[in-house]
Amino acid sequence: MEMSIVGVGVGITDRFRTVVEEKIARVEPLASRALRLDVKVTHRVYRNGHVPDETVELTLVGKGPVVRAEATDGDKFVALDFAIDKLSTQLRRAKEKRVDGRQHPRGAHFEKGSGALEGIDVQPASVEVLRAVATGAVPVQNVEEEEAYSPVVIRTKSFDAEWMTVEEAVDRMELVGHDFFLFVDAATDHPSVVYRRKGWDYGVIALSTQAPPAEALAS
Repeated sequence: MEMSIVGVGVGITDRFRTVVEEKIARVEPLASRALRLDVKVTHRVYRNGHVPDETVELTLVGKGPVVRAEATDGDKFVALDFAIDKLSTQLRRAKEKRVDGRQHPRGAHFEKGSGALEGIDVQPASVEVLRAVATGAVPVQNVEEEEAYSPVVIRTKSFDAEWMTVEEAVDRMELVGHDFFLFVDAATDHPSVVYRRKGWDYGVIALSTQAPPAEALAS
């Protein structure tokens, strides 16, 4: 497996490279289709008096969905350990889910007779949610531009829209280690969010592309 290690605000020592090579050996048996591992170490210094920290981001690229994991600690070696553990857990969960899905089909599936989507909760967003998004009622704060300390930090990220099935979105969510995943449902063209419930149970929240009545927004 090829490997790339870069540092942002911090130098990458030969010792760190050696440790990464040793520890990634734990992941390789779980990622047989991976072709490259990208490691990014970011050193952050805060202006509000917080202790500087190191964030280690791991990205596996290969034949199939990208797999990501990251962890933060005051010591980049500790952060690396945490990130490796997360990556290993995500790969194991994805493997177990594939095996469980073959033996005991669960989660979202279409009934052949009716064509209805079963085994997953699907609900449209309410008018209140659409109004809040349309009017910008929820303030968004860019953490990079934060001047004063706030106990609530909202990080923003922007991604290109991807059309996929609900099952594909669930797989992607498992591989990136998140509790939710944004996508565009290929069956409906609706912006949707798949989220984890308990065990292998999942839910989906879908935004209807039909605008709410004008009088509803005006009220």
